Amino acid sequence: MIDYHIGVDGGGSGTRVRLSRADGSELAQGQNGPSGLAHGIDQAWVAVGNAVLKAFSAAGIAHPPLRHCAIGLGLAGVHNCQWATKFLEKNPGYAAIALESDALTTLLGAHQGQPGAVVAIGTGSVGEVLDARGERREVGGWGFPSGDEAGGAWIGMRAVGHAQQVADGRAAASAFASTVLDACGGHRDAFQGWLAAANQTAYAQLARLVLEHAADDPTARAILAEAGAQVALIAAALDPSGQLPVALCGGLAEPLRAYLPEGLLARVVPAHGDSAAGALRLIRQHLREHPPC
Repeated sequence: MIDYHIGVDGGGSGTRVRLSRADGSELAQGQNGPSGLAHGIDQAWVAVGNAVLKAFSAAGIAHPPLRHCAIGLGLAGVHNCQWATKFLEKNPGYAAIALESDALTTLLGAHQGQPGAVVAIGTGSVGEVLDARGERREVGGWGFPSGDEAGGAWIGMRAVGHAQQVADGRAAASAFASTVLDACGGHRDAFQGWLAAANQTAYAQLARLVLEHAADDPTARAILAEAGAQVALIAAALDPSGQLPVALCGGLAEPLRAYLPEGLLARVVPAHGDSAAGALRLIRQHLREHPPC
């Protein structure tokens, strides 16, 4: 018997879980480190498992056997079919599992399964649309480092590039550049070491420095303005007609609002729920279509 439903939002910076009973009553939430598949299949399951454990603990419930749980997951990296297949093969024992991209679960959460578009902006970025015909399509989400425009890692990479130019004397020194340089080691040798070890999450952590300096530094402000323009391009590609509501989701959605074109802001609506809520909707739909024996 399935007693609990679990919805998971897993990205490059963290994992968020929503726990509910099988009757739909939500119990608690839990968080843990990254579970985007680019971080490794085993690491993803560890992060998910720890977040689930925290959710049960927050609900004051002893963690039940996994055979009593059904889990829906929206994970970054699912577009890589090999990663997705390996992840499913390592199911630690859940009675039912539904795996989709975090873009789709964000869409399901934001518009409660109704037609609309979302642009999710966190460590990375991706857009997803569900049109009136029930067809869905994804824009962006190509992944770090070649894609994910406007995401935290994309913003961080541009900050790093500017800091390198300042260190070389190719650009004028500034408090913004000094802050980024300090975050990456403070001098050339240490900076090189930071670059050798940096991953998507490390670059994304620099985005807050860009946001902090945007009010008084033109380079930081220009980086965010370009991020806003990229968000608008994603939204336009999702719905060229401009008729569908657009929800902006993810940790950078609110900070970037000030840098979005007015035309896009006019279409933006609040999200009804987050990606973890969408993942709960995903697993419930899966169970309706594939009832357990």
